[in-house]
Amino acid sequence: MITVYYDGKCNICSKEINYYKKIDSKNKFNWFDIANNPEKLIGTNIKINDALLYLHVEDQEGILYIGIDAFILIWKNLNTWKYLAYLISIPPLKKFAGAAYIKFAKYRYSKLSYCRNKLN
Repeated sequence: MITVYYDGKCNICSKEINYYKKIDSKNKFNWFDIANNPEKLIGTNIKINDALLYLHVEDQEGILYIGIDAFILIWKNLNTWKYLAYLISIPPLKKFAGAAYIKFAKYRYSKLSYCRNKLN
């Protein structure tokens, strides 16, 4: 199974993940809300602040994907999104999408008090 670590207190994040859960008809994913259940990170090398800042996804082989790479892995495994995954994987598009995601993620993180107050 693919394991997704996401910020369940973030409205945007939760809405997107809930949508993915609905269309995950093959149950390929374990979805872990680490904002409300940080113990799900025990045994991983993922720090809570990092997990709240960027989406983290671990594949079946234990390889960790962060940020836009995490989204691409999710999309590749959801039939309705696999074409976007391949499109965003094209180097110039991936670079742009990655930079846009980082900018958004840092802005979002800086505005949420529970993110600013977490300790590593």
